[in-house]
Amino acid sequence: MVEWLIALPPVMQAFLASLFTWGVTAIGAATVFFVKHIHLKIMDAMLGFAGGVMIAASFWSLLSPAIAMAEQAHIRPAWLISAAGFLAGGLFIFILNRYIPHQHPSDKNIPPSANRSRLLVLAITLHNIPEGLAVGVAFGAVAAGYQEASIAGAVALAIGIGLQNFPEGIAVAMPIRLEGKSRLKSFLYGQASALVEPVAAVIGALAVSMMQPLLPYALSFAAGAMIFVVAEEVIPGSRENGNHGLAANSLLIGFAVMMMLDVALS
Repeated sequence: MVEWLIALPPVMQAFLASLFTWGVTAIGAATVFFVKHIHLKIMDAMLGFAGGVMIAASFWSLLSPAIAMAEQAHIRPAWLISAAGFLAGGLFIFILNRYIPHQHPSDKNIPPSANRSRLLVLAITLHNIPEGLAVGVAFGAVAAGYQEASIAGAVALAIGIGLQNFPEGIAVAMPIRLEGKSRLKSFLYGQASALVEPVAAVIGALAVSMMQPLLPYALSFAAGAMIFVVAEEVIPGSRENGNHGLAANSLLIGFAVMMMLDVALS
């Protein structure tokens, strides 16, 4: 299986990996077929876990390799390139959030149901863009032949993003179900929020394949975008029901799981 994956072009590798991350989102959304609601403590724990996974992935799979690659390519100072890319990634998501109408699952001012469904999907879709980009540039880095990049590390990143996509699927599908939509429609809305990931992954892989000098910047960009999402939505969402300790401990567990995945498989 691994040999078959290695033999594929990087764009196809990124596409297949992002199909996996989308599939886990769909599995999360599919919970609407089996349960009426998710206990708030469970949801907060899953969101905290997702935040920990994203923070760890941002450093071990993206930011740290970006700095090492910049040094290997004799781009000086390496830390400045990585810092610029990191801040640009966060600014990119900030601008998207500011100018594209959307609504987070935790927002209190709820518009009519039809608008809520669309805005919820848009909110999670915006947050899935950096995840798809991260997968794409990770596989592109492997194809570029950088010593710091490995197919196992890219796979670990995809697995980590998949783990944190599960609660995202629930976070979209469940509120829509509670608004009175059918189970099928709620599921379709939930899984649709991750359809952008394969597109973003292909774009990321193509970009770094055609412009390899951009790779350290692209990895840092994806890391900054993911950290912004964690700080702006995931962590606040995991604490809004008062389960602060549970959310914090779950974040630590998620961080440790992703760290072990990345270090063990890289």
